[in-house]
Amino acid sequence: MSRKFRRPVHGILLLDKPQGLSSNQALQAARRLYRAAKAGHTGSLDPMATGLLPLCFGEATKVAGWLLGSRKAYEAECLLGVTTSTDDAEGEVRQRQPLPPLEEGVLRKALQAFTGTIEQVPPAFSALKRDGVPMYVRARRGEDVHLEARRVEIHAIELLDWQSPRLRFRVTCGSGTYVRSLARDLGEALGCGAHLTALRRLWVDPFTAPAMHALETVEALAPANRDLLLLPVDAGLQALPAVHLDAAATLAMSHGQGVERTNLEEGRYRAYADDGRLLALAERRSDGLLHVLRGFNLPENALRAGPEA
Repeated sequence: MSRKFRRPVHGILLLDKPQGLSSNQALQAARRLYRAAKAGHTGSLDPMATGLLPLCFGEATKVAGWLLGSRKAYEAECLLGVTTSTDDAEGEVRQRQPLPPLEEGVLRKALQAFTGTIEQVPPAFSALKRDGVPMYVRARRGEDVHLEARRVEIHAIELLDWQSPRLRFRVTCGSGTYVRSLARDLGEALGCGAHLTALRRLWVDPFTAPAMHALETVEALAPANRDLLLLPVDAGLQALPAVHLDAAATLAMSHGQGVERTNLEEGRYRAYADDGRLLALAERRSDGLLHVLRGFNLPENALRAGPEA
């Protein structure tokens, strides 16, 4: 896409990522449709996975990093009795084992054992990097990939369906959790092995009831109407309380200066300028000042979720 055809566009697209595309491929396809000068996504989905992938354009890219640590929910399917090199259906079959007698009660108990803070080893075929090289690249080269276990948070797991040898479950988890690893570890706990066969991301905080849009939907719209699908930049910060600034405080924070707000509790806020525009992601610290963590340079006609939305 030639730079001269790019335009400043600011907002968040809740994309329903199709199966078969990497997160970056989906991002670039959407970026071309919007002719966006700047774009980024808020955490990768495997090519096999579908579902919510928030895409950030323009000033919204400054919000992306704050969304990466958010809670997420997935619906997953795994096949018991078969392990693969990638812990999902895209890898080579490594072992087949017979299934022990399994009832729903046994499966529910096995799933519940993974709730809370657990140690999880990421898949060898993952985007995690060592010395700047993704692990999946090393694994494809045939290198011996060894990854250390990491602490992840599993908030809830629910068994949805059991039709031997396949089961479906819903999981709510924190950042850094690999559902592929969860399927692999479940299979090990049951003594028969398993791998992930389908994955759909249902939501990501703060978008817990997302109206997702497929790439085909975006493409079918006239270019002038595509911006109507975008959420405003501050939609990604709605979990934070709002603070409204007068003209003097707006000017000060526009220059990166802290402003006195002793009436606020310590913590993060979304700060709005005196004309209603989102001005900054700010933090009230122990010194009594509201400091700029990330400033936004939005045009006057930028989309707005509203300070109290």
